[in-house]
This record gives sequence, structure tokens and C-alpha cells, in this order.
Amino acid sequence: LSLFCNVRESAVIQALDVPHIYDVPMAYHKEGLDSEVLAAFGIDPAPKPRMEPWQKVSDRIHSPEGEVTIAIVGKYTGLKDAYKSLIEALSHGGLANHVKVKLDWIESEIFEKEDPTPWLEKVHGILVPGGFGERGSEGKILAAKFARERKVPYFGICFGMQMACIEAARSLAGVEHASSTEFGPTEEPVVGLMTEWLKGNMLEKRRETGDLGGTMRLGAYQADLAKGSKIADIYGDTQISERHRHRYEVNIDYKERLEECGLVFAGMS
Repeated sequence: LSLFCNVRESAVIQALDVPHIYDVPMAYHKEGLDSEVLAAFGIDPAPKPRMEPWQKVSDRIHSPEGEVTIAIVGKYTGLKDAYKSLIEALSHGGLANHVKVKLDWIESEIFEKEDPTPWLEKVHGILVPGGFGERGSEGKILAAKFARERKVPYFGICFGMQMACIEAARSLAGVEHASSTEFGPTEEPVVGLMTEWLKGNMLEKRRETGDLGGTMRLGAYQADLAKGSKIADIYGDTQISERHRHRYEVNIDYKERLEECGLVFAGMS
């Protein structure tokens, strides 16, 4: 290649296959890509690259100290790219804790026809991600119920958190017909459409009968965390700012009843 492409030999870089995407920086460093790029920009002498963090990541990937299995109970598991950021977050969490994270993908509708026990009894945690619409919602509720009754760590994101609240309302608070207005009219709207909220100094309003287009609550908003809660300990503070992307929320009218049966409202925004 150097001879016939008029490129000096040191600038011929092999793009070798590697076992994991996070092995790529070390592989290119060994090929000398970083030195060639710096030379091309006239950065010489250049500071020595700090590759130790990348080597540590690679070592943790290939020599984990243990393995955990997390069940992902979702509605779009046939297209795993729909959960790409979630997959990466779990992978990073595994690296931080020196463990390999194995993901069990489960379509939530299965639980509406089958007992969840054989699917979930051996997992270390259950994650129910976001979604839209009624399809598969009862399966997610059953996953939340299994986690609560078996004391399996449960992480509900957006829709997954809403389904956990509906499950608790039905099973613990005696709200037999608890549901979400996302699924249609309901006599017990434990989860409902946000109709108004503050954005900066402006009051945003939505009507339940209005068009859903462009009606999400988007962007960064302040959240107040309950002192002594796990989430406050994780953040190290009781006031945080995080980005939002949702149009439904837990109905504040049910807060007291849910708290009485053991739920903790650890974050309010």
C-alpha cells in the first residue's frame, strides 16, 4: 500500500477487527494512528497519550469479576436499537462495578398469556423501559408485580415507572381499576396527561382532547429529591436538574394513598 499509494509506510494503518468496540482506541494506538494524526497537524512534540483508562476498560470487559442478568421487559424488543442508550448505560454500569451484564430480552405481551415466573425467577434485576400505547402494558404491570413480590430490583423508566405505580395502586392501595388516561377514559386515572406546567416563566397548557403533536414536556427541569432517599444519596444532593421527555405523569391526587401503602415519592419535578 505504501509503495503503490504514495503513502509513507508508517501512515498505513490497519483497521483490525477487535472483540469489543471499546478495544478500538487501544488497537489504533498500537497501530500508531494517534501519532500520525498529530504529525499531520504539525503537533510535534506531542504529549504522551494517557491510554491507561482505556486499558482499564478493556481489562474489565475481558476479565470481569462476576456476571449479572438483567431482564428487559419491553414492547420493541424485536428492534434492539430502539433501546441503544439503555444497552450502553447498562454496559457502563457493569464496567464500573467489574461485572459482565447479560441482557434477557422479553416481549411484555408474553406475560399477558404466560406466567412470568419461568422468565424472571433467575434474573438479578428487571428493567421496564419507556413505550407508548396500551399494547403490552398489562405485561409490564405483571413484571412490576413479580419484582415487588419477589423483592427483585426493579427499574422503571418513564412508562415502566408509570406501570409500577398502577400495579401498586391496584395491589396495595385497593384501587382496583387503576389505569392511565393514555389508554382511554378511566374512572381511576392514576397516570394522566400533563395539562399544564411551567417552562421558565411561561405556563405551558395542554388539553386532553387536543392534538398530541408537539405536546411533550421537553428539556431540563429542576427536581427536588427526598432527603435520605437512595436517589439523593446517588446524586449527593437534594436539588438536581435533568432533561425530561414525557406527556404523562402520576396523578398527584393519588400520592397520599400510594405513600400510605409504602411507595416513596423520592423525586418531584
